[in-house]
Amino acid sequence: MFPVKLYSIVQERRVRFREVHLADGGRIVHKRFGSESGEEIPSDRIRKAYEISDGNQVVLDDEEIAAARGTNSKVIQIDHFVPGDQIDPLYYDRPYVLGAQDGGEHAYRVLQAALAQTHKVGIGRFTLRTREQLVALAAHDDAMRLYTMRFADQIVSSSDLDIPKLSRKPTERELDMAERLVDTLAQDWEPARYEDNHRKAVLALIEQKASGQKIEVTAAPEPQETPDLIAALEASLAGKPRRRKAGRADAGERRAPAKPKASSR
Repeated sequence: MFPVKLYSIVQERRVRFREVHLADGGRIVHKRFGSESGEEIPSDRIRKAYEISDGNQVVLDDEEIAAARGTNSKVIQIDHFVPGDQIDPLYYDRPYVLGAQDGGEHAYRVLQAALAQTHKVGIGRFTLRTREQLVALAAHDDAMRLYTMRFADQIVSSSDLDIPKLSRKPTERELDMAERLVDTLAQDWEPARYEDNHRKAVLALIEQKASGQKIEVTAAPEPQETPDLIAALEASLAGKPRRRKAGRADAGERRAPAKPKASSR
């Protein structure tokens, strides 16, 4: 256990709108009314409730809810160290850079070095804002990152999903063409290459309307029938140079890339 502080490394870039009255442009104000009294309820008279059965509920105030989060709001309690490549990425939620508070610098440096050397990830608990979180600590460069995590009961098993069953295995020809397409489009990961095109389009639309231009609204295209796989692959590969064909073992390795180690994040 050692005192820490968090630094957010994710910047939200969503286009934020406000609600306005169409007639005069005035902002919309949302007020809270009681379903029984029909009267507006001031915020200091509002509490949270949890329904325990039909028609029965338990009402809690903020102080009572806060009692569940414990007292060590700035201390990480590490329970285990696990190999980073054993953690499925879907368990990771939000990343932070972890810094040491006064008095915890040496413990921080020792743990960071140990995680970097062993490629292990520390799994523990940390109270963030108003609730206890499951977290993972991983070495990254000369610092550590903390990832809030999802609990196991938050993950829906694929066996519980209504996923269509695969009708048949791919033929050798289909597999060969699919591997050629993958090989043709293979690139190193460069995150700056990918941009939020929807955000750019919305901002361009806003600028267009602000300048007095009319916005043409077009109907969404009708979904097309799924084309024949061979024809689709042939169309995708048309005009693309064919690379050296890898052996079946190599191709199998490309189809199943290793999970990234959390310690190298």
